[in-house]
Amino acid sequence: MSEVSRYQLISADSHVNEPPDLWTSRVPARLRDRAPRIQQFSEGDAWVLEGVEDPINFGMNACAGLAPEEMRGWARFEDIRRGGYDPAARLEEMDRDGVDAEVLYPTPRLAQAIAANPDADYHLAMVRAYNDWLCEYVAHAPDRFGGALFVPNRGAEAAAAEINRVYGQPGIRGAMIGCYPNGTLEIEPEDDKVWGLLAEAGIPLSIHVSLTQTMPGRHTKKLPGYGRFFDAPERMIQFIFAGVFDRFPTLHVVFAETDCGWVPFVREQIDNNFRRLDPVSQFGLVRPPGEYIEECFSFGFMTDNFGLANRGWIGVERLLWSSDYPHISADWPYSWRSIQSAFAGMPRDERNLILCGNAKRLYDFGD
Repeated sequence: MSEVSRYQLISADSHVNEPPDLWTSRVPARLRDRAPRIQQFSEGDAWVLEGVEDPINFGMNACAGLAPEEMRGWARFEDIRRGGYDPAARLEEMDRDGVDAEVLYPTPRLAQAIAANPDADYHLAMVRAYNDWLCEYVAHAPDRFGGALFVPNRGAEAAAAEINRVYGQPGIRGAMIGCYPNGTLEIEPEDDKVWGLLAEAGIPLSIHVSLTQTMPGRHTKKLPGYGRFFDAPERMIQFIFAGVFDRFPTLHVVFAETDCGWVPFVREQIDNNFRRLDPVSQFGLVRPPGEYIEECFSFGFMTDNFGLANRGWIGVERLLWSSDYPHISADWPYSWRSIQSAFAGMPRDERNLILCGNAKRLYDFGD
């Protein structure tokens, strides 16, 4: 009888809550007055960010486990659970939820403000400070944490240098981009330096929800979060039709927090249009687009019963369960209760791949 793996549940997309002094204590003195910081307001605490008009609150990024009526945008930092910024406390929170390991991403609107800042000196300093803090966090338990290093986007040379500086440190298992390394929302030839480096090293590349060059603002939509997948098809097409996977066939791109039920429809439409247009457009692809979609991308989801029911059209080996802890989408500390409902009747081997095996393989967690 084979030994049971220590990993039974891996969240491929969870988050930290950055401590108030992350940047002010780490960036060069010349930039300290411009660095992201938390300030107190009458409603609660919020991040104050260069280039962002409104304070950015974080209550919905730290409310998992609260009663629904207690989940609010505004909160005091001292009132949130410690695991967002304290790795020892995070392990206790994971144990309570039955989660064996997590891949960790930053708070989206903080990362967005850094990714979109046009000042290269500022941008690189903020990225390095975050990566240094993340390295310290995940090194506390590298067998249970997977840090996604922040790739800067002020030129491919700087991006490659930061990857080389950070990757290989204990617990760093992937890389994430906010826009393309060249600094735009279009793939350029210079980006090949980064794609080649990631492919050669076997580092998964993540896009968390979307790429953007726009500074964050207050939430104004009536129902935020329902369309997290809107940006992903465009990035998929860009990677495929720029020939990235023809040049770097081992590069793997993860769409984190985009869910997955949309994938079969998008693949069908892309392939349909490709076959109609390729005879005259001569796109120059080695294979039909659907084959790249099938092999080169993975998709993270929290709640997507439609996607699970249609997993055969997506590829069971391309699905990554995510808790999104400690954000509002998390079911902490009852993730297994939600899993038992969503995965009822699924064959055990498929269930194990989605809940653990795919993330374990992709992010190189041990036995």
